[in-house]
Amino acid sequence: MRRPQRLRQPLIRFQPLKRAIRFPVWADVGARLSAALVLVFFVVLIHWLDREGLKDSYDGHVSFLDVVYFTMISITTTGFGDIAPVSDKSRLIEAVIVTPIRVLVLFIFVGTAYNFIIKRSWEKWRMARIQKALNDHIVVLGYGISGSQAVHELIERGTDPHCIVVLDKSPERLAEAEALGCNVLEGDSTRDETLVAVRIAEARSVLVSAGRDDTSILIVLTVRHLAPKVPISAVVRAEDNELLARQAGADNVINPVRFTGLLLAGSAQGTHIADYMADLASVSGQVQLVERLATADEVGKPLDACGHGRALRIYRGGKAIGFWEAAAQRIEAGDMIVEIIPTKPQDDVSVS
Repeated sequence: MRRPQRLRQPLIRFQPLKRAIRFPVWADVGARLSAALVLVFFVVLIHWLDREGLKDSYDGHVSFLDVVYFTMISITTTGFGDIAPVSDKSRLIEAVIVTPIRVLVLFIFVGTAYNFIIKRSWEKWRMARIQKALNDHIVVLGYGISGSQAVHELIERGTDPHCIVVLDKSPERLAEAEALGCNVLEGDSTRDETLVAVRIAEARSVLVSAGRDDTSILIVLTVRHLAPKVPISAVVRAEDNELLARQAGADNVINPVRFTGLLLAGSAQGTHIADYMADLASVSGQVQLVERLATADEVGKPLDACGHGRALRIYRGGKAIGFWEAAAQRIEAGDMIVEIIPTKPQDDVSVS
């Protein structure tokens, strides 16, 4: 596969934290105005049928234009007094029918103003504050099968959904992520301005799963350019693209095809090996793999005396040290420890 090249694209106006809406704006406004007009025409009809109960102080004759005029000043509570209900029937209609409709029409217009002016301004201000406060968050670029599973697993592991930002081009996928409580952003993850909008440089980690290897590698290049120190994990499906993803700046490269092959091979060697490997990968199982920094009280101790479960490996200076090696007999400051721990810790229970 050829190394993907970044193409110059025209600058676009980027709206941060754009959220999908159920109906287009014009449809919502049209529905509200139509409802208000229907109610107004209904009141006009009532006044026209009961025009004998109205009195025009100007010429004593109530025409259709007078009815429309009286309806509008009545609904808007202007009340000039030149036309007024004089019969008991007309006054009862005004009190029982017209007044509730007047309140409903005002509610429609006030609700429209709130939804399209006050509420949207408030949401824009609130989203801007959330965006400004983003720090030590997890950015998920691509909410397909792998990305959505990663988000669900993160939440099950105890990650606050408010600390997760999901970027995708699909409003439907973003709606699913938003329903989980995540921050969502509709945009192109290969664009600098999109990644800057989610404060990629302040992120705790970045998970890349674009669905295509070339797109994922391009995203990794862009993220690494903007955030040189942020850990990046990327999903690629072709084995020959794994090296390209690492050269682009990915710290971890996950190949789901290879992992599936490992599970299949494990199942051929024993009926429970694949089950245990899947158990280790998910927090929903009995045990899980964790990676952590060695604590101060563990420095100087052997690896098998550390942790709350089974310590398996040390990462020291970029080198992996197994629990059977001599270097694992003494923990040093700065060592990263990989261990198996129970998903639900219990007293005096060993990890099998």
